[in-house]
Formats: sequence, C-alpha cells, structure tokens
Amino acid sequence: MSLNQTLQQLTGAFPESDTKMPVLFVGHGSPMNAIEDNPYSQAWAEVGPNLPRPTAILCVSAHWETNGTQVTGMERPQTIHDFGGFPRELFEMEYPAPGSPALARLTKETVKRTAVGLDERWGLDHGTWSILVKMFPKADIPVVQLSLDRSQPPDFHYALGKELAALRKKGVLILGSGNIVHNLRAILWQGGAYDWAIEFDETIRKLIVEGDHQPIVNYHSLGRAAQLSIPTNEHYLPLLYILALQESADELSFFSGEISMGSLSMRSLRIG
Repeated sequence: MSLNQTLQQLTGAFPESDTKMPVLFVGHGSPMNAIEDNPYSQAWAEVGPNLPRPTAILCVSAHWETNGTQVTGMERPQTIHDFGGFPRELFEMEYPAPGSPALARLTKETVKRTAVGLDERWGLDHGTWSILVKMFPKADIPVVQLSLDRSQPPDFHYALGKELAALRKKGVLILGSGNIVHNLRAILWQGGAYDWAIEFDETIRKLIVEGDHQPIVNYHSLGRAAQLSIPTNEHYLPLLYILALQESADELSFFSGEISMGSLSMRSLRIG
C-alpha cells in the first residue's frame, strides 16, 4: 500500500471534525488509586463522563521510557503491573481496552520531527490504566501509548507534543500521566507536604495560568524547589506534551491539586 493510500485509510478511520477534543494531564500518584475510593480517584471518575466521548485515547505515561519514540500498535494491549509490594487485588486488576493500530499508524505519520516506531510488546502500564479504570471503567475505548525518549531534553518533548495537535480534531483524547512534583525518596508516610513541594507546584500552576510555558520547559532554571521536586524528569515530561497543545482560546481548569505523601503533586488539569 502506498503512503497516499495509507493516509486515505487513516483519514477514513479518524475523520476530521470542526470541534477539538480537550487534553488532560493527570497526576497519577500511587497505583493504589486504581482500587481506592479517595479524592483523587473520585475526581478522575467525575472527569470521564464530562468529556466528549473519544474515538480513541493516546496516553503519554511516565512509566514507558525508550530509546527513540515508540507507539503501541497491537490490537489487544496487555495490562502491565509495573510495580511491587502492593496488595494482590491490585495485581489482579485488568484493563482490557482494545488497542488501535490505526491510531498508532496515524500518530507515526503525524509526527515529523522524529521517527516513531511501532511497538508490539509493551501494552498499558499503570500510568495509563490506573487512571482510565476510573475515567472510563467499561474499557471500551481504544487506547494507545506514546513513549518518552529518555535521550532527549525537555524542549524536544514539548515540540513533539505540538505535533500531535491535529489529533484533537480527529476525536482523539490526548492524556499525559505523571506528577509535577515526584520525589519518592522524600515520601512522608505521615504529616503534611514539604515547603519546596508546595512552592514548586504553585510556581508551575501560576505559569500554566499565565500561559508562560518556557520556564516550565526550562525547569532547571526554577531553583532549589525544582531540583528537589524533579530528581528525575520522567514524571514531569508528560506535562510538557499537554501544555504544548494549549491554544489561546482553550479553557483551563485544574482538579486534584493536593500534595500527597509529602512529595507527590496530584495536580491535574484539563485544557479545552
């Protein structure tokens, strides 16, 4: 099949609409949120029904880092239990959403700045399914994951996110899953939040409201609070994909804005 024929086929599978899908960034925190009834899981459950029903979901999860950029292309992605030390109930949970080889190919053709490989081995990690099991519990919407290229700097991820904009008019819900503040070594099992975690979360919130994305991308310039909040950036990078899709006319709202366990920001946001 020629490239033109492939593009025509993909256009038929994902026809363009006059309306744009919202985009979401969700602070996912502990995998336990998938089986607990708490303020975070309740907020996710409220968000899902208030969204236009997606044709498919493209998720950028903190828990899939690769060399190069990959997109899951299988018909039936597995539910990956990529964690340890949690109750048996969590390991037994499945999220049997179908995949979408058509969306995988469309994503590959949409992104121009880098080659996107089609992956047949990964599946849905807990950064994806622990949220979607609350948002869309029927698991009847196709889901595809886009990986994080661990070799690339933040501005690469922000620019790649911009390239996904066309998918918003094709009924695709683009979801980033991570945490603005994510320092597992500093977790508090009891007590409140660190001052630096509160400071950095609030700094990012203000910058998002102001539409000032450059300092968010160049977070290393934001001082000690940024260093402590982002010891490694895999949980932060999904935010950049979502902010890159923000347009001037888009409405912005936040949900689940608390700091959990001292050093995990559960702040989530909807654009559009």
